[in-house]
Amino acid sequence: MLYLMRHGLTDWNREHRLQGKTDIPLNEEGRKMAEAAADEYRDLHIDICYSSPLKRAYETASILLKNRDVPIITDDRLSEMSFGDYEGLAYSFDIPDCPINLIFQKPGEYKTPIGGSETFEELFKRTGSFLKEVVDPLLEQGKDVLILGHGALNSSIIAQRKNLPIEEFWSNGIPQCKIIEM
Repeated sequence: MLYLMRHGLTDWNREHRLQGKTDIPLNEEGRKMAEAAADEYRDLHIDICYSSPLKRAYETASILLKNRDVPIITDDRLSEMSFGDYEGLAYSFDIPDCPINLIFQKPGEYKTPIGGSETFEELFKRTGSFLKEVVDPLLEQGKDVLILGHGALNSSIIAQRKNLPIEEFWSNGIPQCKIIEM
């Protein structure tokens, strides 16, 4: 079985700032979310965890799997989608005609990078290669795999697994510290 989880809360989440690849740690509430998830999912069988190398994801994985004999392996392909120059921007939806909002509001129209951001094509290429090269062989062996990632990263995996059109990229909602079964 493939499981996905999004990291716990950060200060930038609370401030509605675009994080992307900016390496923001969990805040205290995010750590408590991860601890609650560890309790909630303590009986869920997981053979291996792959995590984004970003602090907020890796720390969530470490708290979630504390005292369990589950290896946590980082892979750069599991980093969050880059929002380029817009990382750190707060409340982008309140800024009329802010270009980066195209990613969130009209993903089907987002074709070229904006301010150094990553395209969906680039995101799908790296997550797709990770799924094909790492996850699929483990699933074929009957292993239970957890990916500890991010909102856009996890959405890209869901979209690929469910063969969703890009217009439905954000349709699944990615709650923090909750397991999604794939």
